[in-house]
Amino acid sequence: MSLNLKATLLASACALSVATTATAQTAARQSPTPAAQAANVEELVVTARRREETLKDVPIAVSAYTAAAMDRTGVRDITDLQKTTPSLTLQAARGSNSTLIAFIRGVGQQDPLWGFDPGVGLYLDDVYVARPQAAVLDVFDVNRIEVLRGPQGTLYGRNTIGGAIKYVTARIGSTPELDVKGQFGSYGEHDEIASFKLPVNSTFGISGAIAKYDHDGYGKNLTTGADQYNKNVLAMRGSAEWTPTDAIFVRLSLDHVQDDSNAKHGHREAPYTTAAGVTYGVLPNVYDTLAGAGDKNKVVAEGGSLLGQWTMSPNFTFKSITAFRSGYTDGNIDFDETPQPFLDIPAKYRDHQFTQELQVLFNADRLHGVAGLFYMDALASGAFDTVLNNASPATGYTIFDGGYVRTQSSSAYADASYDFTDQFQVSVGGRYTSDDKTGQVVRQAYLGTRSPAFGNTAAIKLGPPNTNYTNERTFRKFTPRVSASYKIDPELTAYASYGQGFKSGGFDMRGDALAYPATVNGYAPETVTTYEIGLKGSVLDRTLNFATDIFDSAYHNQQITTQYPNTTGGIASVVDNVGSSTLRGAEAEVAWRIVPAFSVNATASYIDTKFDKYLAFIPGTGLVDVSNQRKLQNTPRWTASLSGTYSYDFGDRGHITVTPALAYRSFTQQFETATPLIDQPAYTLYDMDAVWTSSDDRYQIGLHGKNLGDKRYKIGGYSFPGALFANSIDAFYGAPRTVTVSLAAKFY
Repeated sequence: MSLNLKATLLASACALSVATTATAQTAARQSPTPAAQAANVEELVVTARRREETLKDVPIAVSAYTAAAMDRTGVRDITDLQKTTPSLTLQAARGSNSTLIAFIRGVGQQDPLWGFDPGVGLYLDDVYVARPQAAVLDVFDVNRIEVLRGPQGTLYGRNTIGGAIKYVTARIGSTPELDVKGQFGSYGEHDEIASFKLPVNSTFGISGAIAKYDHDGYGKNLTTGADQYNKNVLAMRGSAEWTPTDAIFVRLSLDHVQDDSNAKHGHREAPYTTAAGVTYGVLPNVYDTLAGAGDKNKVVAEGGSLLGQWTMSPNFTFKSITAFRSGYTDGNIDFDETPQPFLDIPAKYRDHQFTQELQVLFNADRLHGVAGLFYMDALASGAFDTVLNNASPATGYTIFDGGYVRTQSSSAYADASYDFTDQFQVSVGGRYTSDDKTGQVVRQAYLGTRSPAFGNTAAIKLGPPNTNYTNERTFRKFTPRVSASYKIDPELTAYASYGQGFKSGGFDMRGDALAYPATVNGYAPETVTTYEIGLKGSVLDRTLNFATDIFDSAYHNQQITTQYPNTTGGIASVVDNVGSSTLRGAEAEVAWRIVPAFSVNATASYIDTKFDKYLAFIPGTGLVDVSNQRKLQNTPRWTASLSGTYSYDFGDRGHITVTPALAYRSFTQQFETATPLIDQPAYTLYDMDAVWTSSDDRYQIGLHGKNLGDKRYKIGGYSFPGALFANSIDAFYGAPRTVTVSLAAKFY
């Protein structure tokens, strides 16, 4: 971004601040009318800073979604939030139904392979979820979801450099409750969801939830006849809460997710003609495939946590969060999308993690904050074959990659806010992180189609392993955060902040030490330093809520995976700290209840990204700066959304809300290198939701239409051109037009 454009953004923010302040001060001098009071926008309470605050008072760029709001707009899983959250990309990973790809403000994790740390932290009831497998969480039994943008580390268990997504489940109340919901719609969709909350007595209660999601495929595997892009997911949660005294609260939680959907293969975007003259063209239906690698796929993730909370005094609360998580994935990805094993990847992953977090929350007259200790012991392991039959057409050629990464992380953090006056507050925080990582990597070439690890016991080793090492590294970093906020009036807050995020280095699980000997040393940590100013609050007698911010981030030592053909006829992988980039942008969210029956919600974000240095490894040449040829992936320059909600009250017969919506994303590059066949041009999605709710809020009927324009848009892809790889250029697409009817009931 140029200096002139940056100045324009700053000037625009200042002008908005002055104009909105004037509006708020004028409104404060007028007595609100009864109609205006009735039309107030809902005031959200969040715990982004580990304590309850209204959204407009939090000096952080955060978006929040209540369960009621997500029901009203038919949110199915957390990837739907990218439509209405500024600077957010949440998608199912290519070749997967439930593995999460998450980016916030250009920072994230494209490669879901074991051993890579995510750039965006996902928290399930304050428990850090270290792996992206099964992290596309379906929305059920939820209280709210919060999305924090920018580096987080002084408030949360694990240091994350892009931001955090906080999934908060519902607590047990004092009244027994049973909720049931069914959803039926396009492509044979039938979902069944049930949850209960049962207070056994005044001190003890239990709750449980189960959800089964099913729909047929959007397309077919024309080779095997199996459904493509189908869904078959079972998710369960259970908890027990004990409150022996007013000062003590204990919660035990368990969860389990199993995804038995078929392997999701891509759509070939370019034709390929074999040496025998057989041509595999581009199929007319983007959800169809000819993949022959197999449709088997299974993803399981489960965990448990024990929360203990002791209110020691009105000023101090102590928390202990003990948790474990584990999971495994068995699947197939067919890169060539043909019946032949030109480029097939069978894979399996395993992971385990244990975390322990201790927190002290303090709240004095003018001093508020949190201090904590965090420990994590995580083991991520896996193996996969790269089957390249064109490298040896007569017998087959396979490269096996396997290994593990163990991470032991210890951290201490604190963040304290002091109110110098009733209007002016300063927050200071810091975090010290120490990560010890052990990596073990094996890479072995075989003559044969698939290796012994994936069923071919007749495969023959081709010489010694290209890679066979075990190494250890320790990464330590202190990261600070400072913010100041000023209440222009009780309804309006301006803030400025500085923060730094840190992600430790590691080891490349695909590393080819023969082609790139430096891989045995691993890669270094990366950091993001962000400056941000914002203005948020309520005006027009609290009928209009808004939040605006501009940010400037310096991204250093970026960890980027590059794959390329190597001299042995396979694919070599390099994870390098390629250099640095600058990310600057502006974000805005507005909720305006124009009249009691009609409200408008709008969001927009602009982000300008530029690589300042990009040192790419060029086989036979070495490292070359190609920053002028690269762009940040999964980061559209513009995103925007607009929706209007009209409500009509039928009196004793309930009320109905109708919400038409659109979501826009500008051109998106799938990888740092431009790939026109899989990069996604700008597009707009149109949705419509209509929900009737009974007058006692116990019954609900909804009609939800998604992607009503039936737009075909890419959310991921692979690009391995050339005859060796069967010109494997393929893409994965977002869901087509769907219409769903939902029926829900509450029993007390």
